[in-house]
Amino acid sequence: MPPALALPQTLARFDLDRDARKSIAHRLSLALVWLTVASSSIVFSEPAPVDALTIGLMILLPVVGLVDAKPMLWGAFAVILTMTACGELSAALARETGIAVSHMTVSLYLVAASFLFATFIAKNPEKHTRLILNAYLFAGIVAALCGIAGYLSLFPGAFDHFTRYGRASGPFKDPNVYGPFLVAPLLTVLHLWLVRPLRSGILPLIAAMILAVGILFSFSRGAWAATAIGFAIYGYVYTITAKTNRQRVKLAALVLLGVAVLGLILAAALQSSAISDLLEQRAALTQSYDVGPDGRFGGQMKAVGLILENPLGIGSEIFTRFYHHEEVHNVYLSMFLNAGWVGGLLYLMTCLGTLLLGFRHALKKTATSPFFLIVFAALAGNICEGVLIDSDHWRHFYLLLALVWGMMAAEQRQSRPARSLRNLRPISRESLLFIPASRRVARLVRPPHRT
Repeated sequence: MPPALALPQTLARFDLDRDARKSIAHRLSLALVWLTVASSSIVFSEPAPVDALTIGLMILLPVVGLVDAKPMLWGAFAVILTMTACGELSAALARETGIAVSHMTVSLYLVAASFLFATFIAKNPEKHTRLILNAYLFAGIVAALCGIAGYLSLFPGAFDHFTRYGRASGPFKDPNVYGPFLVAPLLTVLHLWLVRPLRSGILPLIAAMILAVGILFSFSRGAWAATAIGFAIYGYVYTITAKTNRQRVKLAALVLLGVAVLGLILAAALQSSAISDLLEQRAALTQSYDVGPDGRFGGQMKAVGLILENPLGIGSEIFTRFYHHEEVHNVYLSMFLNAGWVGGLLYLMTCLGTLLLGFRHALKKTATSPFFLIVFAALAGNICEGVLIDSDHWRHFYLLLALVWGMMAAEQRQSRPARSLRNLRPISRESLLFIPASRRVARLVRPPHRT
């Protein structure tokens, strides 16, 4: 073979070998991402297995080229990083610097992990979001099964390992984290039932029942509220963006079915005096530990006073050690205490901005619209729940935040807006036509043929 032809063929074989190695590296990296998210429900102690895997991904994903840091993500990351810097400054001035610095270091890690997953989503939003939601669904079902098994004591040792304070906690340390963790998987399986044919909807309904019972047995008022808010947002956006009334009718049927099944579950649960007493207690708007100067509300009033007196904050975890016997149970007040006025305002702006921009993006037609609606609705429920609990160190919160911002950044210039809300007629006035609304509108506004 002439040397002039041998060299190009050698280079071609080298390129093929390199592509093959790259493909294997990418597949292994995607498998590790799946494993990381799938293990995110195992948090018996900290650091958890998911933390070690996430740190590994911080090195691996940029090396194999599975990240894409969009300008929008850099801007959001700069805001959250500034908030964390304010927390570190407040920690340096705290009465116990070591504890406060340690808390904010964990916050910095969670912010970095969120940025990593956001850039991973931005690289290939449809494929990578599907991968993460698949792993998250697996983690949620495993966690719910553990919580149910623990609460019902289905096997020896289950109650000791999977319950806390007489409530289901699954493989988590706290039932107040376990319950909200299941919101996104629940919305995922409900969406699967809506988009699949009826004959293929049995497994999603079974999974939805498992997840719903898991949330119920957490006996977390915040988790119940997050679930209701998440489903309300999902149902509203799904209704106004559905292409046909058939899809809307199916959603209405799902709501009725869910109410009926929930009623049956409650009726069965109330047969147990222990469950009925706990349900009655947790369903009350206020608990005995909420009222009084030493209760939750009294602690929050103390927090407000400290915030006004300390523009730079008092440092993380200082409130419970020197001012009150428990946490503030309000993440927004906590962030003002932990990071001062600037850091607290930045956290509040981040959450409100995510809600506003996310809702606007949820009304757009994009390739990832179904995934985005699931994730955004779940995140919105968790953001609202922050009024009732300190959620600044919830791993799933930062994962949902990464999914939302990653999809928004990836599709910022590729999406086209959905129909304006002003142009949407009430559902009751629309005919039951199994034709996408966009086609009907196109026929009505098509210009006349010119000869």
